[in-house]
Amino acid sequence: MDQFTPIAHITVPWGRQEIELQEVEFASGGVRLLRVRIREGRRFTIFDIDAASAQAWGAAMQGWAARQATSGCAAPGGE
Repeated sequence: MDQFTPIAHITVPWGRQEIELQEVEFASGGVRLLRVRIREGRRFTIFDIDAASAQAWGAAMQGWAARQATSGCAAPGGE
C-alpha cells in the first residue's frame, strides 16, 4: 500500500486555493517523491516531483519571496 506523510497545508489568502504537500512512498519501491496537491474550488491539480526538482522549485520561491520582502511588497501576515 502506498504511504502518504503530510508535510504542510497552506491556504492562499487570495483565491482561497489550498496547497497540500505530502511525502509519497509507493508500495512498489523506488524513490520517495513530494506530492503537491492544489485545490481550486472543485478542481484539483496533483503532481509528484523528485528531490532535486523540489529543491530547485523551493529555492526559486524563496528567492522571489525574499525580493518581495526587500522591496516592501510582502503579503500581509507574511515574512
